[in-house]
Amino acid sequence: MRLSRRSLLAAGTAAAALTPAPATAPERSGRGLRTGFERLTDDGYAPLRGRRIGVVTNPTGITRDVRHIVDVMHADDRVDLVAVFGPEHGFRGTAQAGGSEGRYDDPATGLPVYDTYLKSGQPLADIFTASGVDTVVFDIQDVGARFYTYIWTLYDCMEAAQLAGKRFVVLDRPNPVTGREAQGPVLHKEFATFVGRQPIAQAHGMTVAELARLFNGEFLAAPVALDTVLMSGWKRSDFYDASGLPWVPPSPNMPTADTALVYSGTCLFEGTNLSEGRGTTRPFELLGADGIDGRWAAAAGQLGLPGVYFREAYFAPTFSKFQGKTIGGVQIHVHDRAAYDPVRTGVALLASAKKVWSGFTWRSDHWIDKLTGSTLVRTMIDAGAAADEIVAAWQDELRAFQRVRKEYLLYG
Repeated sequence: MRLSRRSLLAAGTAAAALTPAPATAPERSGRGLRTGFERLTDDGYAPLRGRRIGVVTNPTGITRDVRHIVDVMHADDRVDLVAVFGPEHGFRGTAQAGGSEGRYDDPATGLPVYDTYLKSGQPLADIFTASGVDTVVFDIQDVGARFYTYIWTLYDCMEAAQLAGKRFVVLDRPNPVTGREAQGPVLHKEFATFVGRQPIAQAHGMTVAELARLFNGEFLAAPVALDTVLMSGWKRSDFYDASGLPWVPPSPNMPTADTALVYSGTCLFEGTNLSEGRGTTRPFELLGADGIDGRWAAAAGQLGLPGVYFREAYFAPTFSKFQGKTIGGVQIHVHDRAAYDPVRTGVALLASAKKVWSGFTWRSDHWIDKLTGSTLVRTMIDAGAAADEIVAAWQDELRAFQRVRKEYLLYG
C-alpha cells in the first residue's frame, strides 16, 4: 500500500484533532514565560472575536505540550479559522530547503492551505482575498538571522495584507539567541532578495513582533493595521533554554537551538564551495571540504575568538555539497554563549579558510554578497583583510541600525 504525503500527515495528526485538549498546558519555565499564543488563549481569543482568521505558520507554531496551534484553534468554537498559509518548507514541514507544499486541503482539519513561498505584493494579496479571511495571524519561530526567510515571509505577508485591506496580528515568540544586541553588517538595498528584503543587521537581535513594528514603521510603503500579542516573562538576555518551551526545528537544517546559536555566522559558507554541514547531524556547526585537513582547525584556534573552540573534524554529508564523500574541516564548539559573537566568528572562519586551503572559492553567483548584504565582506577577504578589520568596516552602518532598532524594542 502506497501512502501519500497527505495521508501520512492525516495519520500523524488525526488523533490529536479528535479529542482536543485544553488550550494551554502547565508552565515549565521557572519565570513563567508565556508566548503570544498562550497569552491570546489566556484572553479567550478576544483580539480575534468576530473575525475570519487565516494563520501563517509552520511546525513551530505549537503549544508547550507540542500541539499545533491550528489544530487547537480549529477545535475551539471561539475562533473562526478558515485558512492556513504555509511558508518555505510548508505548513506541516514536509519540504526541504527551497521548497514548499503547494496548495492543498489539510487532512487533519479540512482547512485550505495556501502556499506563500516566494509570493509577495499583489499576487500574495490576491491569495489573502481569495481565502476569504479578514485577519491574518502570524506565528512562526525565528532564529535571529537576517537571511532566515521566515522574517521576510512576515514582511511580505504584512505588505500583502495591507494591499488586501486585511488586519494583521503577530503572536510573539523568543529570539532563541537572545535579543541583547544587533551584530554584523547591514544590508544594502541593491542586494535585496528573499534572504534580505530590507536594511537590517545580519543578526538583528529582535523578536518577530519587534520586527513587525520595525517593518511597519520604517519599510512598508503604507502601514498595515497591525496588532502584536507579546510574550510575558521573557528577557532580552534569555537564550532559548530559559523559555521552558520545546524546540521544534523551524526548518530541516535547524535541528537544535545550538544550531541557531552559530547560524547567523556560519550560514555564510553557503556562499562558498565549502560544505556548511547540510546533510550531517550538525549543520552549520560542521564546516569543510575535500582537501582540508587539521591546519584549518589549528589556524582557527589561533585567532583568539571568544567563547568558542574549534576541533579538527571529518564527515560525509548525506546530501548537498560533497554528498557521500568524506571531507575534512572543523566543528564549532561554543563554550561561552554570552561571549560568543557568531558573525565575527563566521567572517574569521571564512578568512582563515581562504588562507589555509588553496581550493577555496566563492560561489560564482556571488551569493555571499546577498548573505552579507554588500560586497564588503567578500572584497575585504579577497584583499587579505583580517576579521577585526572587516568587522570594524561595518560599525558605522550597524550603529545607525541600532539607533532605529531601539525605537521598536518591546522587552527589557
